[in-house]
Amino acid sequence: MNAISMRRLHRPDLTVAFRDVPGADPRAVPLVLLHGGVLDARMWEPQLPAFPERRVVAPDARGHGGSSDADAPHRLADDVVDLLDALDIERAVLVGISMGGATAVDVALEHPERVAAVVCGGAGTSEPEFTDPWVVQAFADLDAAERTGDLDAWSAVWDRFTIGPHRGADEVDPQVIQQVSQMARDTVRGHIRLTEDGTPIPPVRPTPVTRTWERVPGIGVPLLAVCGELDSRDHLAMAARLAEEAPQGVLRTIPAAAHYPNLERPAQFTALVRELLAQHGL
Repeated sequence: MNAISMRRLHRPDLTVAFRDVPGADPRAVPLVLLHGGVLDARMWEPQLPAFPERRVVAPDARGHGGSSDADAPHRLADDVVDLLDALDIERAVLVGISMGGATAVDVALEHPERVAAVVCGGAGTSEPEFTDPWVVQAFADLDAAERTGDLDAWSAVWDRFTIGPHRGADEVDPQVIQQVSQMARDTVRGHIRLTEDGTPIPPVRPTPVTRTWERVPGIGVPLLAVCGELDSRDHLAMAARLAEEAPQGVLRTIPAAAHYPNLERPAQFTALVRELLAQHGL
């Protein structure tokens, strides 16, 4: 990633940091890679150089990486479209994991004319439904760690998502665990503001996009829902539902991976994206 320079777009209410890799074929539809929550564009290290024929853009979302914090109501889907406008990209293939996957679906729902195809991993829409006790407990522990400002406990919960509910840490590449943990810690250090007594100040959350599941059957572009087979029951179920309800939806599962299949099994993930692009002439 160090060889790929970071650019910055300065807007009145937001500075967006992003990677921008040029492509050899100007006819190829650009890819926009959207990272997961508390991570940043570094999670796309394996994919950024993997599509030399086309332009690849990977932004840091508000409150993540090198982008500025949110100080007012905003929608992540609108931020993506604003970046497309600034870069003169008419339509793009949106590839997202977790929060980024949900954002990609939101853009397809709210700005369909800007989307050529969607790849959504580790998510369904931006209105997730969590009932799996493993996931419910993980989010409860995240909230508790956030309220107390316990960085170690907070980071340890994100390690759980990297590992997944079906295996131990010793079964996961330690470099992947360390990479996700480092991005999560950098998000806290760079973007969490504190009161005078050290209590974290809750960030301005994105304004939700509504009626997402209801509108999924109206998505008019190819959609690939891809997930690691070792992800949580809820994440697997949402991916399956998304693929079933989107008219051009396809579900693919990557073995021996959990919530971040693009990091654990980059060759397989990239091959699935390439298959989608080739199948639809993008």
